[in-house]
Amino acid sequence: MLKGVFFDIKNKFQAAVDILRKEKITLDPEDPAAVKQYANVMKTIRQKADMFSESQRIKHDIDTETQDIPDARAYLLKLQEIRTRRGLTDELGAEAMMFEALEKVEKDIKKPLLRSDKKGMDLLVAEFEKGNKKLGIRKEDLPKYEDNLELSMAKAQLDELKSDAVEAMESQKKKEEFQDEEMPDVKSLDIRNFI
Repeated sequence: MLKGVFFDIKNKFQAAVDILRKEKITLDPEDPAAVKQYANVMKTIRQKADMFSESQRIKHDIDTETQDIPDARAYLLKLQEIRTRRGLTDELGAEAMMFEALEKVEKDIKKPLLRSDKKGMDLLVAEFEKGNKKLGIRKEDLPKYEDNLELSMAKAQLDELKSDAVEAMESQKKKEEFQDEEMPDVKSLDIRNFI
């Protein structure tokens, strides 16, 4: 079994390296075209290596970590925990609106809402839809939100790669044999040369 797991990881790693050998990645997190290109490369790697995207990983976490939670309040608290752990922000205040909707439904049904209560959950979903409408969130726009999440993750990863490259170059520059060499612009580096 361990051999099979190792072989699977090796194949995924090899698929990623093969793609990275072919694709040019510009270390410029401020350039939208470079961020989009990097996001596309990472998406291709995930598809070839059969790995989750960030939104798929979040959905997987939600599905596995909430499957045994019986009540809606504990479910929403677990969603809040997952969001916080993943470093996602709630800029729109949707989380607070979800808890307000839950309070309203529980007040209407006069008891804590269980996830198995079909009628109560339908009321909660209806309240969520009202909140989404108020925030301007439409179901049809979910793929756009997913793309925006992937782009923001790509930008953060590019930022980290750029800072790592700058740090490595500055550390090299301190060595005696490299002091007379000029440090290249990070944007001109080609990752393919280092694989």
